[in-house]
Amino acid sequence: MKATANGAGLDPDALVLVDEADRNVGYLSKALCHAGRGVLHRGFSLLIFNDYGELLIQQRSAAKRLWPLYWSNSCCSHPHGAETLEAATQRRLREELGISCPLQYLFKFQYRAQFDATGAEHELCSVYIGRCGEKIKINSDEILDWRWISPEALQREIAMQGGESFTPWFMLEWVRIWRDHRPAVVSLLT
Repeated sequence: MKATANGAGLDPDALVLVDEADRNVGYLSKALCHAGRGVLHRGFSLLIFNDYGELLIQQRSAAKRLWPLYWSNSCCSHPHGAETLEAATQRRLREELGISCPLQYLFKFQYRAQFDATGAEHELCSVYIGRCGEKIKINSDEILDWRWISPEALQREIAMQGGESFTPWFMLEWVRIWRDHRPAVVSLLT
């Protein structure tokens, strides 16, 4: 596995490798970042609410390499090369959901989740929330299904199933949002 040290001549889809302090330490292809036990890279996760206080969740496409058909947060991805998080989050909102909206940063967390023997996520993930009243236009290459759900109904669904149908990063971030950042969500919706 060879990581590129700088952005010169970089594959535009290369992901940003980071250390635990979120300092850029190089670049690597998406496939290699997710191979084996994963290589720590920068990611982001977006939770979009509607005017009724419901959260948009999506069911990942069957074509996804990691966690296909699992339910997850509204949108998630990675910045590419020298792309800023602000540019990357707006790009992905347009690409996956066909929307644009202001986002509010909540927190950052590091996790590693093994999907199978050949692939894993190992990310330093920045979590944002936003509110959007635009009509959703999903990218069916990325998303199989989607729905709006109230936070309370989501809590009940997670409790009933133990969260087994949800992606691991969504479970980690939702627990923290519900526990530590509920006032930020409430103020976003008022």
